[in-house]
Amino acid sequence: MSTHTQVVRNGLYELTDAARAELSSSKYYNEDLAPTSVSQRTWTTYNISMLWVGMAICIPSLSLASGLITMGVSPWLSIINVALGNIIVLIPIQLNSQIGTKYGIPFPLFARLTFGGKGAQIPAILRAITACGWTSVQAWVGGGAVAAIIGCVIPAFANAEWTIGLPSWGGMQTVAAGQFIGYVIFMLFIGWVAYKGMDQIKWIQNIGGPLLIVIMIALLAWATSYAGGAGYSFGDVINSGNNDALIESNGGFTLVYLGGLMGNIAFWATMALNIPDFSRYARSQKDQFRGQLYGMPLPMAFCAFVGAFFARATELVDGTAMFDPTAVFYHLNNKLLILIAALGVAAATVTTCVAANVVAPANGFSNINPKKISYKKGVVITMLIAFFVLQAWWIYGSGGAYFTWMNAYGTVLAPIAAIFIADYFVCKNRQIEIAALFKGENGRYWYGGGFNWAAIIAWIVAFIIPLLAYFNISGGLGTIIAYINSVNYIWSFILGFVVYVILMKTSMAKDSRLNAEEFAAIEKAE
Repeated sequence: MSTHTQVVRNGLYELTDAARAELSSSKYYNEDLAPTSVSQRTWTTYNISMLWVGMAICIPSLSLASGLITMGVSPWLSIINVALGNIIVLIPIQLNSQIGTKYGIPFPLFARLTFGGKGAQIPAILRAITACGWTSVQAWVGGGAVAAIIGCVIPAFANAEWTIGLPSWGGMQTVAAGQFIGYVIFMLFIGWVAYKGMDQIKWIQNIGGPLLIVIMIALLAWATSYAGGAGYSFGDVINSGNNDALIESNGGFTLVYLGGLMGNIAFWATMALNIPDFSRYARSQKDQFRGQLYGMPLPMAFCAFVGAFFARATELVDGTAMFDPTAVFYHLNNKLLILIAALGVAAATVTTCVAANVVAPANGFSNINPKKISYKKGVVITMLIAFFVLQAWWIYGSGGAYFTWMNAYGTVLAPIAAIFIADYFVCKNRQIEIAALFKGENGRYWYGGGFNWAAIIAWIVAFIIPLLAYFNISGGLGTIIAYINSVNYIWSFILGFVVYVILMKTSMAKDSRLNAEEFAAIEKAE
């Protein structure tokens, strides 16, 4: 291979043609993992903003604020909680975006760079399992829409009193039978779409997103009318205070509010890992930075406003706040309105669920053993884990369970995002050898037997204490661990960052460092 393996143009790096041709025969290289060329990095600020708007505008986004309302927090404080959480998580997202834009590499290569060629499976599998959970949640939302559509013809499906008991991680749980049947139907449908490929239904995405925005505005109008019918004005609802008794029953304001904040940060914890999959198409660092700054916080704040208002309005009228917005279908009498709204929710949910939550884990499971696990087998594995292990009726059954789920995976994923940042910015000083990511045991990023033990140790050390709270293993430190767990994402993030930097100053890092002279030898400016 020639001395120069990468070219830099206006601060953006790509493989030389000679290096790309030589690496193409490596078993660690394929076109899906190949770094983007500079000419392929064409996404503007607008393109990236619209990507985030499409991901942010969804029913689960509404439930971030409505979940806090169900635990007693006031509407405005719930909205602030969601907005603040999204601004905080935007920091690691922005930082981990930079390597994608600068070097054109996707998430799996970022994982190789930091965890080693074999160790990269750890963040990949964790991200895949988390996506399985979101597949289950999105299918539950879509299942509510399916039940509403069927209910227009078979009234029993629209009857909230028709219930069944399901086993869950929290014990037996009672759910609407129509919702569960709709969930099974929707789960089978998205599995079929992912298995066959979604090219034939991409047109749904073009109408689903805009329809969902209209539906959210309609939900806000319905909640205003619903509260108004009981004598509550718009101002009465949005300006109502905390439900102190409910907050105390959930552990007190500090634990509830901080737990909600950590959950809101964790909502995008997976994107803090695999954001290079998208940022590698950005035209410049300025485009990716501005696109995400404009495209994520404002749509999430809009969803929070709608979710908080809707939940508090139902609490004032009914005495109990509605957590799941699709439950509104049970309160509507106009079948045409139900049909249009449900079709919009289903259309928007199916494309989001397949593209964001099924394809990624299917590829992740396939990557474990590509010779034995095909993408289609990966889809089947994803659907089985989503249905039987990560049960939507428990995760999405209440605001408390919803935040418990997000906090649990956020605790585990936070140190990985921190380790990525520490490795790229501190340990490698933003200088990497792209070609070495495809050389396996012959490359500088193979570490010890394919594993960077500094990354693995730092990851385990960072999440183990907060995770004890989820298994009630706290001994005499229950109160201390409870408060650590209330800031779990931040705790795990900081600890992971610090421990990794310390460990990388040992002999564990000797094969991965690239000094200025070595970097100059492999780059060529044009």
